[in-house]
Amino acid sequence: MSTANNCNVPEELYYVVQEHVWVRPEDDGTITIGMTDAAQNLAGSIVTATPKGAGKSVKKGKSSGTVESGKWVGPIKSPVDGEIVAANEAVVANPKLLNEDPYGAGWFVKIRPSNWAADKAGMVTGAQAVADYEAFLKAQGIDCAK
Repeated sequence: MSTANNCNVPEELYYVVQEHVWVRPEDDGTITIGMTDAAQNLAGSIVTATPKGAGKSVKKGKSSGTVESGKWVGPIKSPVDGEIVAANEAVVANPKLLNEDPYGAGWFVKIRPSNWAADKAGMVTGAQAVADYEAFLKAQGIDCAK
């Protein structure tokens, strides 16, 4: 796993850097999304996770649900247009999973994208994702070690 300003950035994922959202394409054509390590670090201890439920449609750039910590309440923005096919009930029951394992057990929702090919064109992955995230975090003054 690579890091950017001491924040974990798995290179196999896709990212919408400015929104602190990661995307993992699944074999069945769906995508899994979640908040990045930098996002959970900025939010602090997460106390509530409220993903939208299966069957709900989402628009790119709009909320797929909300997360609340002691110092922040905000959306996890969808990186695609599509339909939510699963919400992570484990993070509803234990929101700290978003802090403890943001790229694994702390996933947020699974979405069936309307047009994955078009939407992924606006994302970065691999070494480019690490470089872009590093530049973004430095510009924002964000460091996960602090």
